[in-house]
Amino acid sequence: MHVIRSQAQGAKVRLARIRTAPPKDEQKADAKAEFDALGAELFDLQDLLWGARMNSVLIVLQGRDTAGKDGTIKHVVGSLNPRGVTVSSFAAPTPDELAHDFLWRIHQHTPRLGEFAIFNRSHYEDVLAVRVHELAPKTLWKARYEHIRDFEQMLAEHGTIVLKFFLHISQEEQEQRLLDREKEPRKAWKISAGDWEDRKHWNDYTQAYQDVFARTSTKQAPWMLVPADSKWYRNLVVARAVAEALRPYRQRWQRRLDKVGEEKKAELQAWRKKHTR
Repeated sequence: MHVIRSQAQGAKVRLARIRTAPPKDEQKADAKAEFDALGAELFDLQDLLWGARMNSVLIVLQGRDTAGKDGTIKHVVGSLNPRGVTVSSFAAPTPDELAHDFLWRIHQHTPRLGEFAIFNRSHYEDVLAVRVHELAPKTLWKARYEHIRDFEQMLAEHGTIVLKFFLHISQEEQEQRLLDREKEPRKAWKISAGDWEDRKHWNDYTQAYQDVFARTSTKQAPWMLVPADSKWYRNLVVARAVAEALRPYRQRWQRRLDKVGEEKKAELQAWRKKHTR
């Protein structure tokens, strides 16, 4: 996984130089045990998050068609307790959403304290698809980079742990997955002529994503580029990254729960003393 925490103005990540396949020292046969252990750890960390109510977690999933956003949600988020988890998908804006600023529809789905929110695509479409397909003037979408940085900074300052993943798939693997979808009746609903049409804009999207990484990666909300040609490795990397991000909060959340526990114990003792006279 390639982590981008901040970039100097104008510096760019070159996607062509970043691998989309697992490294040779990672083997699928060894991945299941680690993935299962991470799932159990994430469930426990989520329980502490829920009880402490000091932080929330926002997971942003971006990637080209077939990169595996749905699969990542199914397998990684599937390890969590559905209580306290929301998943939001952002398609083309409705007329009502277009009548507001571009972050209006996004902010409504950010997580409350104690909760996870998963974005399947996100506010970044307003500097990606909008840019590539020329749905808004350059002066408009270009100004959005700063709005996005400020928005995510505000979330972080109010306790949201912001984790942004770009699922990095190769052009060859995407083509094969699109062809496979056409052959599989249960997955045919996922594909349309528009998916093939979008492949014509591969280089435009590459440029748009590289600008996104350069302009919106910060210490509080870094971009993490995940090799996505192998589904098992993609899921493992995301699970590792989420667990790594939450571990430093474990003791803090536990202390809050211990304090709450003592307060509840005192409250119950006072109640029993009052009602046993």
